[in-house]
Amino acid sequence: MSFSKRVAQGLAPRVTQVAPTLTAGFVHQALERAIRGAGPLDGAALAAEKQLDEQKGDVKKAIHELVENHVALAAAEGFVTNLGGLVTMTVTVPANITGLALIQCRLVAGIVHLRGYDLEDKRTRTAILASLIGEDRMLALIKKKKLPGTPMALATAPVYDPQLSTVMANEVASELISRVAGKKVASTVARRIPLVGGLVGAGADGFATWQVGRYAGREFLPRNLR
Repeated sequence: MSFSKRVAQGLAPRVTQVAPTLTAGFVHQALERAIRGAGPLDGAALAAEKQLDEQKGDVKKAIHELVENHVALAAAEGFVTNLGGLVTMTVTVPANITGLALIQCRLVAGIVHLRGYDLEDKRTRTAILASLIGEDRMLALIKKKKLPGTPMALATAPVYDPQLSTVMANEVASELISRVAGKKVASTVARRIPLVGGLVGAGADGFATWQVGRYAGREFLPRNLR
């Protein structure tokens, strides 16, 4: 086994220990902040409407711009939170996970808003979380009967299931930890150069966010006409 793999395997469990608040509550809070707005970031619906205005009412183009903008945000966040290398990992990894959760929740919330879904509807919020775990993971959960259907099916379900919302939030937390504390730790250890670690983090977070946006854009079909 290579040096990088041995170190990455040893560090991954420790990363989850320095991010103890990554629970269902943490993910729900990130989603709430994404919808309402956080710091300099407008709320998801407002950001989406601004893009729609800029694209003269073209929903498809507005969604494309939302994805591009959030990929850039995620890349910048990934670069900054991976600059310190292994020395500052106990601080930057939780920050990276928090930032990525907020950015990806905001992106998907903006997309579903443009497609006519109500962001105040708890079914919609559960569907947003479901889309964050990725299509492959989602399909695996459906096969295991841990998830009753696709994100769009959850958004249009007859009733809201609070237990399902908690399950999805925990799955999102687990997925974010895996992405940030697994692949990124291994990449950073392999290079052991802070600046390169930042570039790797930017690329990984940007690509992951592009995948989330692309999937959400395909999954959520329009519910009304604009």
